[in-house]
Amino acid sequence: MISCTGMSQLLINAITIDAYGPPEVLKLEAWAVPTPGASELLVEVRATSVTTADMRFRAADFPPGMQLVGRLMAGLFKPRNRLTGFEFSGRVVAVGAGTTRHQVGDEVFGVHTSGVNAELIVVPEGAAIALKPEGITHAEAAALPFGANTAIHFLEDQIQIQPGERVLITGASGGVGVYLVQVAKAAGAEVTAVCSSPNRAFVKALGADHVIDYTVADPRDADQMWDVIVDTVHQTRFNTYRHKLSSGGRHAFIEGGVREVFQFLGNGLRRGPKVVWSVATDSHASVQRLADRVENGRLRPVIGHRFPMTEVVAAHHVVDRRHRRGAVILEWPAGEGYGS
Repeated sequence: MISCTGMSQLLINAITIDAYGPPEVLKLEAWAVPTPGASELLVEVRATSVTTADMRFRAADFPPGMQLVGRLMAGLFKPRNRLTGFEFSGRVVAVGAGTTRHQVGDEVFGVHTSGVNAELIVVPEGAAIALKPEGITHAEAAALPFGANTAIHFLEDQIQIQPGERVLITGASGGVGVYLVQVAKAAGAEVTAVCSSPNRAFVKALGADHVIDYTVADPRDADQMWDVIVDTVHQTRFNTYRHKLSSGGRHAFIEGGVREVFQFLGNGLRRGPKVVWSVATDSHASVQRLADRVENGRLRPVIGHRFPMTEVVAAHHVVDRRHRRGAVILEWPAGEGYGS
């Protein structure tokens, strides 16, 4: 076995970015193996995901009115962080002095905002990570944090969904939608999923009670009213859907722009339905919550596409098209000789 000191002399593969643009701006390059400091973990990455957030940070394609804020976060003129990716699953191969929560050999998953698309990454022990649930693969674990945490944050933490409520979910077959359907059903809600006809059976299998094919019908023309509308693709408008909401209804925008921000701030000035706008954040507690729900059978990962890490450009093109089933996963080869 190669020691952590010996590994520092090696080069590994990493997916990097130097300028905003289409998927072709991403490149695979040699990367120096990082060394974990105090209370840090060296993790051998086995799978990562490509999400809408990855697409936005790659292309500087932020929601309407949020471009400046997005650029300030990501880098004003070029990406601030060269290493790409946020979600991962892998195995701890070395630990820094003072680590107490994890040890060499632990399989972990979660979110790391400093980049995860490399064969080896350093992650603070206190980051938004947890032990990978037993019984699922690294690819399945990497498919969870973005979509599932977003779904729980909106439906439970913000909307506070109740049993028996009627919920309309747009983009129900996408990276967030597949978890919104599951979380809403687990809460005892009646779920109407909006998707294309080829995905009808897919979302029904996830638990949807009703399906509206957006290519042939407009949800606003349906006879049904809803208590909750969750828009994952920024295709609805509060003013034009308000008549479809009950008096205590909530219209949530996962990809809302500046218009929805102002509507959210104006909730106290109007009666009836409210706008929900929020940003889901990641923490050890939020990732652990996902692990617990997978282990008790209340949540299952959903993967739509799998690519080797060398095909990251193709993976981003799938996300750019905004028509996918569940998560898009990059799989990384198992390293040889990692660990001390």
